[in-house]
Amino acid sequence: MTAAQSTKAESTRTAVAAELEAARPGPGAPKPVTPSGIEIPAVVTPDMLTRPDPGMPGEAPFTRGIFADGYRGRLWTIRQYSGFGTAEESNQRYRFLLDGGQTGLSVALDLPTQCGLDPTDPIAKPEVGKVGVSLSNLAEAEILFDGIDLSKISTSFTINGTAAIIYAMYCAVADKQGVPRSKLTGTIQNDILKEYVARGTWIFPVRPSMRLIADTILFSNEETPRFNPISIAGAHVRDAGATAVEELGYTLANGLAYVEELLRRGGDATKFAQRLSFFFYVHMDFFEEVCKFRAARRLWASLLEERFGITDPKAQRFRFGVVCGGSSLTSAQPYNNIVRVGIETMAAVMGGAQSIFTCAYDEVFQIPTEFSAEIAMRTQQIVAHESGISKTVDPLGGSYFVEWLTERMEQETRAVIAEIDDYGGVIKAVEDGYLQMRIAERAKLRKQGIDSGETVVVGQNHFRRDDQTDDFGEVFRLDPQAARRVREKYDGVMGRRDESRVARSLEALGLAAADDGENVMPHLIECCHAYATVGEMVATLKKHWGEFQEPIRL
Repeated sequence: MTAAQSTKAESTRTAVAAELEAARPGPGAPKPVTPSGIEIPAVVTPDMLTRPDPGMPGEAPFTRGIFADGYRGRLWTIRQYSGFGTAEESNQRYRFLLDGGQTGLSVALDLPTQCGLDPTDPIAKPEVGKVGVSLSNLAEAEILFDGIDLSKISTSFTINGTAAIIYAMYCAVADKQGVPRSKLTGTIQNDILKEYVARGTWIFPVRPSMRLIADTILFSNEETPRFNPISIAGAHVRDAGATAVEELGYTLANGLAYVEELLRRGGDATKFAQRLSFFFYVHMDFFEEVCKFRAARRLWASLLEERFGITDPKAQRFRFGVVCGGSSLTSAQPYNNIVRVGIETMAAVMGGAQSIFTCAYDEVFQIPTEFSAEIAMRTQQIVAHESGISKTVDPLGGSYFVEWLTERMEQETRAVIAEIDDYGGVIKAVEDGYLQMRIAERAKLRKQGIDSGETVVVGQNHFRRDDQTDDFGEVFRLDPQAARRVREKYDGVMGRRDESRVARSLEALGLAAADDGENVMPHLIECCHAYATVGEMVATLKKHWGEFQEPIRL
């Protein structure tokens, strides 16, 4: 560029900046902000960046992605969340989705299974098979995966309080199928810390729960090295009310707490860190979501090195899956949700997710029908194969705004983590109810914003029609006899299993639970092989560990 050209360019830039400044809202007018409250400048220029070079994909700190070739080498896993009623019904839905091009399974468990209750428990009876499949013992798991080769499919389980038991059950199914455990791939969520603060399917107190999670990770490192034994989840924290910054901050703080527990147990940090994975919701502010994931990769790599001296690039990789949907969906004008999920899927891909689940448009009020589930899956396939955005790595990298917002997300997230550190750490914050209070406060503010119309939700609080009926098309109808059939199968297992083997396996589990130095996973797998039930295993562990009591803050 000549001197004259440079002078002209600088003059043009100054004129544009003056016009933008003149166009700024006057005093008292609201300024554009992200949902996390980050003020958005009218334009971002290079001098506003502190780290103008984001580096290369596949290189630490992985701002632009953990793989050098992005999706050019391999697409993300298309993994639709599904499960309802009986194991037979869910197996049929899995086959439908796999035949339609799904590349991984994501198993939804019903509330009794999540809470450690058998289907015959009086508390459990009204909820059997309602929001997921009932999976009370190995016989049901064998039906659930009948005809599905576990050596060739990646399976994810959204399960926390009973995650170790469901993982043990999955290993036992593999044993029954003759599949070597070393070939198993997939993920168990297994993130109990976020259950205490955002969701509620906790069972045991915090500290024994941390021990149980460490047991699963250390066992998996040796027995199922390709399986992710934890998916540290910000998704539920976000849906409970947190902002994107808080979602990221609380999630990374939880991740650091798990690393500390694993080190306490003598784990090899370089080894176990390679199998840690994360899980998030994608909401509707496109650029904040993209930059959330770019900041997460950079921040996680930095935190592992700063706090634990972990420098191995494979251990520093921030691997994550997402759900596109959740609380961003509305029952008002539900077909609008198809557009929302499409936008969120684009953000997930631009952000570099390794696994994506797209919600069906009707998921806000019912179990998806085959029709709506297929549209959700096709959304991912259209983005993958028609949009072209998977053909290059980090296509938004180098955008002044994207790099600036990535920096701001990282800075704000560090502040959230520092707040938790100052309080005394995640475990203390959970036991005291501090994090629960912070999220509840944020949820109240979010609801007030929507109720007042300050936060625009198209079709719900803005652009409603006077004659709006919110028709959502086909209705999913759960078989009313499903719960009865589940209980009949349960009684059948109780009648034919070897009770002496059950008693021995549960006794051994109890002895292992009482010994902080012993890993309970082998005992849980033996309990599963004996056809001990989820409820029986949980009851045995409760005898030694007790139950978590919700803290009360006045």
